[in-house]
Amino acid sequence: MEHFKNMRNPVLPPKYHVPDSEAHVMPDGKLYIYGSFDDREDVFCSEKYHVVSTPDMENWTIHEVAFTGQQVPWYNDPEAPRYPGIDWSRPTPFIRKMLESARENGDDMKEKFEQEGEKEKPPLLFAPDCLERGGTYYLYFCMPDDSEGVAVSDRPEGPFTDPVQLPCGGIDPAVFIDDDGQAYYYWGQLFSHGVKLNADMVSFDPEEIRDNLVTEEEHFFHEGSSMRKIGDTYYYVYADMERGKPTALGYSTGKSPLGPFTYRGIIIDNGDCDPASWNNHGSIECVNGQWYVFYHRCSRGVQQHRRLCIEPITIHADGTIDEVKMTSQGVGEPFAPGETIYGYQACGLKGTVYIGVEDEDGKTQNSISPEGAAVSGGVKTDASQEKLTCISPGDEIIFRYVKQDAPWSEIVCTCAGSGRLKILLDDVEAGTLETAGTPGRIRTVSAPISAPAGERELRLKAEESDGLEIMEIVLK
Repeated sequence: MEHFKNMRNPVLPPKYHVPDSEAHVMPDGKLYIYGSFDDREDVFCSEKYHVVSTPDMENWTIHEVAFTGQQVPWYNDPEAPRYPGIDWSRPTPFIRKMLESARENGDDMKEKFEQEGEKEKPPLLFAPDCLERGGTYYLYFCMPDDSEGVAVSDRPEGPFTDPVQLPCGGIDPAVFIDDDGQAYYYWGQLFSHGVKLNADMVSFDPEEIRDNLVTEEEHFFHEGSSMRKIGDTYYYVYADMERGKPTALGYSTGKSPLGPFTYRGIIIDNGDCDPASWNNHGSIECVNGQWYVFYHRCSRGVQQHRRLCIEPITIHADGTIDEVKMTSQGVGEPFAPGETIYGYQACGLKGTVYIGVEDEDGKTQNSISPEGAAVSGGVKTDASQEKLTCISPGDEIIFRYVKQDAPWSEIVCTCAGSGRLKILLDDVEAGTLETAGTPGRIRTVSAPISAPAGERELRLKAEESDGLEIMEIVLK
């Protein structure tokens, strides 16, 4: 168990990657976040869950392992029931795109999926959800073989035990209990499914499943179901494909927990968090009267290593939710003058730049070249920490937001390598920072800037770069 304080994005310390966040205020008044746990280099997720909790959105606890894939008795059991996941014969836009790409590459998709299905996969645990009923906490989970199940605990953080397989196949389960006490279960990819849960919370009648609650064609649904009710309106939140990749969280609304649902728009898009950004998955939850969106972003120039982030949102009287931008400040106030802004807190990256981290040998993990080709290793630095790396001329780095009541006068940057950065506060060019250091050797440089007082978006535009890396920034 680990305790820490933070109100910035990303929320968790660098070693904890918790994506697919389902956030729930539980009966004890604390907020609990249930998500996957990225700790592998080759695939999403891992074989365990860690639950995260907070009483106040500032003091956080990362609890011990709550559940493991090794606890699931039916996984890789040839005698266990098997239920279909995605219907690959249904020509959704995403499936058509995959098939067209496969044909161009000369791949036989049918043979490829058959071969993948024959492989024995590790018992990975994909996106979960959890709710309480009658003092028992029910953790719903899914696995690479398309199996879904539920485990139980008498505590919101677990440990969870006694897993039961559910009679359905797919990914990304979600659970919702309506005002009348009826519980509902949701899941699916490209087209979603929903069903009433029985009173025991661990079973349902397969004959009662409703298909196509939201679909890719009509609602831009990709995966990642999440259900909430506000007033008399049901909000179906999910990974949204409207912009070509499922980097956004979108939502549809209806007057019944099983639809029909009408597409309403996008809440947040993490497409600018990393050159490799691919997916998003999260939820909305009301904490002490304020609604928030919980989402993730990737890092290190790969699709994995996804990190928990939070933004406040506004839900209007007409039921709409304004789209919000990713921020560095998160649920806290804008960064104050003199406050350290870490490179890994950048919330927008354009070009080849990404947030890298060093291994024990001081080499940057998961490096990519400016041309996008993978390269091994990286540069040696004086400290092991996350940083902005692989910076090329033309790249742009964004931090939202900074604020002070007096005009801005100076920027101080802890960095390595050499280069020149144009400094902008909103659209006002505030100055230029130059460094002529040695690649891999950390130094601190400063430069005068000039911009009006107020709350601003900080943007750094790289004009020159030779091994330039950024660890920290301070504005005054």
